[in-house]
Amino acid sequence: MTPARLIAQALSVVFQPAFYPLVGFIILFTLTYLSMMPWEFKLWVLVSVYVFSIAIPYIMTFFIRKTNGWSRHDLHQQNRRYIVYFINIISYLSCMYVCYRLYLPSFMGAILVVSLLVQCACVITNMWYRVSMHSAGTGVIIGALLAYSHIFAFNPTWWLCISILLSGAVMSSRIYLKGHTLGQVLSGTAIGIVCGVVGIMVW
Repeated sequence: MTPARLIAQALSVVFQPAFYPLVGFIILFTLTYLSMMPWEFKLWVLVSVYVFSIAIPYIMTFFIRKTNGWSRHDLHQQNRRYIVYFINIISYLSCMYVCYRLYLPSFMGAILVVSLLVQCACVITNMWYRVSMHSAGTGVIIGALLAYSHIFAFNPTWWLCISILLSGAVMSSRIYLKGHTLGQVLSGTAIGIVCGVVGIMVW
C-alpha cells in the first residue's frame, strides 16, 4: 500500500460524519464561555453525545449487519445505506430529546439539529444525485464556525483556515480512493456549509 493511499484511508476513517457532533461540542467547550463550565458537566455532555451519535448507531448497525450476514461493503449499496441513515436519525432525535429535557441552551442542541439536517439533506439528494457524506461533514464544520463566530463574536479566521484545509484533504482522499467524483465531494461540502449556517442561525 502506497503512503498516499494510507493517508487517504486514514483521513476517511478519522473524519467520519458520525464524529462531527462530538467535535462540535468540543469546539463549543473550547472557544466559547462554556469553557468555564465545570468539567463534570462538560464530560457528561460529551459522553452523552458520544453514546447517542457514535456508540448506539455503531452497535445497532453492527447487529443488523451480523443478523443479515452482510459485510461492511454490502452496506455501501444505496438501498441498504438508508438503514444506516435511519438509525442515525433516530439516535440524533433521541439525543435532542435528552438535551431538551435537561434544558440545555438552544445553541448546543443546534449542533444535533445541524447533524440531523445535513443527513436528511444528503438522503434526499442521494435519491437523484450521489453526494459525499464525508465532505458534507467537513462542510458542516465550516458553516458552524461561521455561524458561531457571529453568535459569540469571536474571530474564526485561523479555525476556518484549518477547517478548509481539512475539508480539502478529506475531499481529495475520497476522490483518490475512488469513493466519489469531484462533483460529488463539492456538492456534499456545499450542502454541509449551508446546513451548518442555516441550522445554527435559525435554531
